[in-house]
Amino acid sequence: MQTSEMSYYQELADLMNSRPQDYEGLGEVNLTLGLVMHGGPSILRVKLQFEDLKCIQVSVLETGGETSCDCWLEGDIEAWAEMFEDIVTHGMATGRKTVNSLTLLGDRINIHADDPLGKDLFFRFNQTVQQFLDGAAQLQHLTA
Repeated sequence: MQTSEMSYYQELADLMNSRPQDYEGLGEVNLTLGLVMHGGPSILRVKLQFEDLKCIQVSVLETGGETSCDCWLEGDIEAWAEMFEDIVTHGMATGRKTVNSLTLLGDRINIHADDPLGKDLFFRFNQTVQQFLDGAAQLQHLTA
């Protein structure tokens, strides 16, 4: 399964939704997050809607639809691939490969929002987002 395919994020959502106990310590989340990955022949645009301890919707983020999100992360597909590779190798993102570090550096993945509250929501819930993305290690294990 490829991280550049929409179905990958649905698999991550299914994994999160099957294990709400893993997210209880992080608390409930209410966030609509866009992921925009560009590079190569196409752009992947994913919209993730988190509610309580679940990702309740994974859908295509239409061009110009970023305003329907609280915030969106945008970066080159290679940066995303490196993060996922780190997750699979180490079981979780490490060092400067965490989504928090990548967005704080802002050189390859940037955070955007229409207002400061949107960015605040990302940083408030970034541990949940990271744990969601860290599910890539378990997906790799399940498909290996």
